[in-house]
Amino acid sequence: MFEDGQLYSPVSTKDDGSVEVHLGENHPGFRDEAYRARRNDIAEIAVAWSPGAPIPTVDYTEGEQDIWREVARELAPKHEKHAHSEYLHAKEALGLPSDHVPQLGEVGERLVPLTGFTYVPAPGLVPLREFYESLGRREFHSTQYLRHPSQPLYTPEPDIIHEVMGHANQLASPRFAALTEAAGKATARAELDDTVKFIADVFWFTLEFGVMWEDGDLKAYGAGILSSYGEMDEYAHMEIRPLDIAEMGTINYDITAYQPVLFAADSLDQLEDVVGTFFDTCDDETPSRLKATV
Repeated sequence: MFEDGQLYSPVSTKDDGSVEVHLGENHPGFRDEAYRARRNDIAEIAVAWSPGAPIPTVDYTEGEQDIWREVARELAPKHEKHAHSEYLHAKEALGLPSDHVPQLGEVGERLVPLTGFTYVPAPGLVPLREFYESLGRREFHSTQYLRHPSQPLYTPEPDIIHEVMGHANQLASPRFAALTEAAGKATARAELDDTVKFIADVFWFTLEFGVMWEDGDLKAYGAGILSSYGEMDEYAHMEIRPLDIAEMGTINYDITAYQPVLFAADSLDQLEDVVGTFFDTCDDETPSRLKATV
């Protein structure tokens, strides 16, 4: 399970109403005042947004567009090699632009006809329960900023590249979208915070960092892997374990590093049977019952 101390760059609102993103000292942009100011400005747009209002747009700079173009160009051949066919078919159906950063409203317009998912802005990390409950309404909270230009193929936190290239392509699959929605509905049923964390941990090792066997090859379907240039080179060399809900919900992991242990589904049917059934039936007694089996 993850700990709250590992959370990504928090966002706060000062007494004067200004918004500040607090980057850690090891963040690539920590000493870049221009980047930090830009992060604050983009976060402020999301903070000011209210549900039901039009999705705010960001006027991306040419430098930010270049980061998107470079990552899209570099990830494309890796997706062809490493991504599960279900993800590849969904990516093709969604047809995200590779020449510019799409606005969140544009992403939603492309997704709705495919799976009904929409995107809404987030200034940074969304509280666990709020984020997952929104998935049950087929609503995805997404950041709008881009990673630091010094490391275009790396980010220590979820930026719009992760949220859109990783998750939106995945959410264009009706089968992955249904699993995502099921996780959200399970969260909405949960009264205990420990149950929500358990659901989030299972989600982490599946929809975020899941791998799956396909025609004898280990393919990735998790958004965290498929939005990461480096992770796609590493995942096949990690310790691969079979799907195990109890283990996925209790194993310790670091969200800031490559995942040393991954859980592989034998097929998409098995993923839906094991993980989908867990999400559909999970209640507040489920985690304690499963923990007793570990």
